[in-house]
Amino acid sequence: MQTIGERLEEARKKKGISIREAAEATKIRGDYLQKFESNHFDIGLTEIYARGFLRNYANFLKLPADRILNDYSALGRGEVRPRQPNREVYGRLDISVATASETTERPSPAEEKATPAPAEPNRSPTRYPRSSSALPTGLDPATVFKYAKWVGVGVVVLLLAWIVKSLFSVSGSNSNKQAAANNSAPTSSSPPVAEKVITLVALDVVRVSVKQNLPDGSEGEELFVGTLTRGQRQVVPWTGPIYISASAGQNLEVEYQGKRYPTGFTGANRAKM
Repeated sequence: MQTIGERLEEARKKKGISIREAAEATKIRGDYLQKFESNHFDIGLTEIYARGFLRNYANFLKLPADRILNDYSALGRGEVRPRQPNREVYGRLDISVATASETTERPSPAEEKATPAPAEPNRSPTRYPRSSSALPTGLDPATVFKYAKWVGVGVVVLLLAWIVKSLFSVSGSNSNKQAAANNSAPTSSSPPVAEKVITLVALDVVRVSVKQNLPDGSEGEELFVGTLTRGQRQVVPWTGPIYISASAGQNLEVEYQGKRYPTGFTGANRAKM
């Protein structure tokens, strides 16, 4: 009977993809997938993450995930301990109980109604002199007029300052727009340089990866990675030597300046351009 790792490795090789491509597709680290295929499930993470990664990898390879997890549990792993409830004291509630003596000392409602309310002292209304000049506020009309005049002068000054600032801001924005228009106008001495691109044309379903080829022969930045369906086109910038990897080279063509070129290989391989 095949182990879990042998089934995962066999299914991946049947799909014709590498560990790196599987890691990019599932968003799971390649060393974790390598350990799964080697039947090493201790990846240094909690059990819930290990089971989740194993389920995602099985679904990606079109394998029965439930059966894989059952075999994984049969190895003595995957036991999740129930979490203990968190007990927290939120406070105490004190309840006071009145004694019988306090209850008997409280007067009945009839007695409360019979008890006369204390008489309020006589309050005579405040009287002011009839003369209008002796107001309780004590404000001098001349002082009020003086402060009102200064407040009006301040408002006028602020209004004039705002108008002047608005005029200068409008003129400044117009000059900036004119300068930007002059700078953006193309000059005859420096014609724009057209960007160099290629177009990937899918003749059938194919997974493609395009990467830069650095001067030392190593792989550089990844320009495009994804799966193209039949008839789909993908534009990729071409600024220098690149590597084109495909899961089925016969299903991919490269178009440059209106002409199509085959990749030059079949099956899962890559070409340099």
